[in-house]
Amino acid sequence: VNTALDAAYGTITSKINTALEQSREAIQESVEMTNSVVTNSISKAKAVSQAVAGGVESVLGISEDLVDHYLPMTEEELGKLATTVEGFGVASVEEQKQQQSYFVRLGSLSNKVRHRAYQHSLNKLQRVKQSTQDTLSRLQLAIKLIESVKQEVGQKLLDGQEKLHQLWVDWSLTQPKGNQVKTASQPEVESRTLAMLRIITQQLQPVYENLKASIQGLPSNIQEAVYQATQNIHKLHSSFSNAMSFQDLSSTTLTQSEDCVAEARRSLDDLFEYVTRNTPLNWLVGPFRAIAKVSQDSRKQK
Repeated sequence: VNTALDAAYGTITSKINTALEQSREAIQESVEMTNSVVTNSISKAKAVSQAVAGGVESVLGISEDLVDHYLPMTEEELGKLATTVEGFGVASVEEQKQQQSYFVRLGSLSNKVRHRAYQHSLNKLQRVKQSTQDTLSRLQLAIKLIESVKQEVGQKLLDGQEKLHQLWVDWSLTQPKGNQVKTASQPEVESRTLAMLRIITQQLQPVYENLKASIQGLPSNIQEAVYQATQNIHKLHSSFSNAMSFQDLSSTTLTQSEDCVAEARRSLDDLFEYVTRNTPLNWLVGPFRAIAKVSQDSRKQK
């Protein structure tokens, strides 16, 4: 009996150990396989997310070009639409044909194209508004600091000059190297500040001139406000160009300059608020280029 029991015990023990070893190996293999699957899945998910992100960025980047290039109208159709906007101070149809770009009245487009053209022009206006408002804020701060520096003495004077210097440094970093060198070669805070104001107002002039062309067809009060702001920017540039030091800028001139900047900012706010809350059908949108004559297969591929 003892011999039989010992033999049975040994057999059972051996089978149990064998089973445990096989189970251990199977579990280990299963864990390794699971880790491999999870790792591969994560890698694939990252690759997919990167591809999606790249695709979205690509689509956003070319969305405006799609509006320009694939506005579903031929050159003849755009030319016909462009004839309806003559008398608004834009280029003639022949001039627009030569430039291969057209301004058209928003209300003359179909509903679907009208929405795309409206959003396209609204986005362009939003970018112009944001960048211009930032520039006007810097201009407004500089004028206030000049007025303060002229009235202060001692430590307050030094603090004001330091703020002007820092304002110039921050502005200079946003400019092309030509403007940085041009102003950095002048040692005095006053000279640098006046040079900065001359360049800023010079850069604002074409912005407002272009803005005047883009608001044709909007209500007269909106246009008049932008026209007045454009004239004020020219006056500001003239005042800062004639000044050799802060003393050449009287208190009256500085006060009027602040008012001009505030009016320029307000005109932008009023303009953007109007076109955002309304869909002005008389608004001239564009410029749009004529649709390219390409094969259907090529267009599908693009």
